[in-house]
Amino acid sequence: MQKRLAKILLFAILASGISLAALIAVYWASDKSVKALKKWQLPNSEFIKIDGMQVHVLRSAKCANADTAKTIVLLHGTSASLHTWQGWMDELSDEYCVVSMDLPGFGLTGPYANDATQYTSVNYADFVIQVLDQLNVDKVILAGNSLGGKIAWRTAALYPERVDTLILVDAVGYRTTPKSIPIGFRLAAYPILKPILSNILPRSVVKKSILSVYADDSKVDNELVDRYYDLSLRTGNRSALSDRLREFDNFEDQAQIKSLIQPTLLLWGAQDYLIPVENAYLFHQDIANSQLKVFEDLGHVPHEEDPQATVAVVKDFLAQTD
Repeated sequence: MQKRLAKILLFAILASGISLAALIAVYWASDKSVKALKKWQLPNSEFIKIDGMQVHVLRSAKCANADTAKTIVLLHGTSASLHTWQGWMDELSDEYCVVSMDLPGFGLTGPYANDATQYTSVNYADFVIQVLDQLNVDKVILAGNSLGGKIAWRTAALYPERVDTLILVDAVGYRTTPKSIPIGFRLAAYPILKPILSNILPRSVVKKSILSVYADDSKVDNELVDRYYDLSLRTGNRSALSDRLREFDNFEDQAQIKSLIQPTLLLWGAQDYLIPVENAYLFHQDIANSQLKVFEDLGHVPHEEDPQATVAVVKDFLAQTD
């Protein structure tokens, strides 16, 4: 076992592109409290209590008049946070009540309060409904990227009366062979590394993971890396990521995709090497009432990499479905 662990750690060092001296320099990265991460709480974000968690939520000004404004809910992907949608939030807030949140295991929300709760799509879908109930929101336009995309379509399948329209952005849904997997995901998938990875986090590993999901490396600046890095250190998030990667990825519910009845917009980055664009066409084939837009120069997080181009398509789609 020790030899195997040594091989995995050596692989991690080589894959991350950092020297042994650099690894030692950043070897220990202590957990950070929500208070210590206050800089990532936005001026108008808030915390609401759900199942013992303090869930970090952001609502646009229109949400004060939720009875007259349609509500759009935005769900981020693995290791991301509500900040990933800021560009869309800015563009959509004039017309819609826009809600984004840090999902359990990520951002300032942190892990489930009950250690026995698994990070399955069913539990995440139930969590989304609990948030909507807490915010007194009935029916929504539900959008999600990657992990958030699967949570979105699972919520739509399990609670069709709560989801009026779907927007899936490079969503999880079908078995696939990734062309590239972020190094952070690869390491977190090893249960044997969980005790170690819960206490160390080289910033360079985080940066390489972000670079692997962007098509344009020039857009990955220090502030972006700092945000992903800092929020990964939120108490419990590193351990939760390891649990999430082992528990979430089953495809027994794939057949439900064909049952979706909501008007659906599919957005995909052609340069997505984690969930290749071929999956976009599978979604388009299986969801009868769907439209597909592929962005040739974008990667796995097109909404974050180019919010203006992607949200423009969203606005056109919503204008058609209103």
